[in-house]
Formats: sequence, structure tokens, C-alpha cells
Amino acid sequence: MSSYESPTGGPAGDESTTALTAGDPERLDSSPARVGTIVWGLIVLALAALIIVARLGLVALDASYVLIGLMLGAGAALVIGGLISARGRDKEPSTGKS
Repeated sequence: MSSYESPTGGPAGDESTTALTAGDPERLDSSPARVGTIVWGLIVLALAALIIVARLGLVALDASYVLIGLMLGAGAALVIGGLISARGRDKEPSTGKS
């Protein structure tokens, strides 16, 4: 096999060996949402909600307390989410890869 051939025997750019694309349903089912993505999304939503509440004049907010609260909440969510993710990963059979 030369360096220009794929493992199936065809040329490296052969269309018969295509990778899974983002629109492929098999790929979408195999990759769960990441904890960090969910936490950052919640931070953005919380900031947007706090800005709306502050602009409406319903509550007077101190920016430093808001940031401290968001950072504490985000840190706790990341740690708890990571522990839950690691716990769920331990139940899956090992593939032998490190």
C-alpha cells in the first residue's frame, strides 16, 4: 500500500470512504452535550436576565456581587457536571485506549 492509498485500497480522496458529517444522525446520537457548553450557555442566559431585570428597575444590582455569584455558580456547576460525566464514563466498557 502506498502513502497515497486509503486502507480500503482506493486513492486517499476516494468518495467511497467518507467520514461522518455533522448532518449524520448516527454522529449526533453518539456525542452528548459537553458540560462546559451547557454551563457557559447558562451563564449567558443568567447575565441577559440580570441585565433585563436591572434595566427595568425592579432590582438594584451590584456588579461585583453579580460576578462573584455567577463565578461561584459556574464553578460549582462545572465541578459537579465533571464528576457526573466521569461517573457515567466509568460504566462504559473500556476500549483499551488511554
